[in-house]
Amino acid sequence: MYRIKEDSVSELEIKKSRFITYLHRSNTEEDAKSFIQSIRKLHPNATHHCYAFLIGEQNEIRRSNDDGEPAGTAGIPMLECLDLNHLQDITAVTVRYFGGIKLGAGGLIRAYSKSVSHALSEAKLVEKKWMKCFTLCFDYALIGRMDYYFREHAIEITDKQYAETVQYTYLSETDNSEEIASITNGQYLPVYEKDILCEI
Repeated sequence: MYRIKEDSVSELEIKKSRFITYLHRSNTEEDAKSFIQSIRKLHPNATHHCYAFLIGEQNEIRRSNDDGEPAGTAGIPMLECLDLNHLQDITAVTVRYFGGIKLGAGGLIRAYSKSVSHALSEAKLVEKKWMKCFTLCFDYALIGRMDYYFREHAIEITDKQYAETVQYTYLSETDNSEEIASITNGQYLPVYEKDILCEI
């Protein structure tokens, strides 16, 4: 599953109508509704303010609204676009300024889907993934070699402590005990702590 890293806005012109899509990270339905209202206030003269949002670990909160467009031509296509792109905890609001050319039901479905898809392509996304958390204690003489190993394997160190020995806390998708044992000649091994749901 993916989340957006930060709010974003994107605009498309389709047959003289302006479609402005706002993406917002929402952890609650109240937050989503508040964001939708803020966009309505930002564009008081727009023809439509259509929206869709998905919230919850299993996307159990799912809402959409056509805001005056023909039923099923805006909110549902927007929701399906979020779903197909494996998004979570997200609100999408597409503001339309009518340009004088009617698009028809099929054209509206394509326009609203395209608007959200385009916005997602420009947004910064982060992936939700379960990672294993380990702690590793080792001698000061090994700092250089350990830092090199973590850097080369793009392993995130979340905490470093320096006492009688060095202790690193790090996140990894897999158990790398064998590689660390090789580096330390079997003297030091990581200790598994827990699984953590991370954004990467």
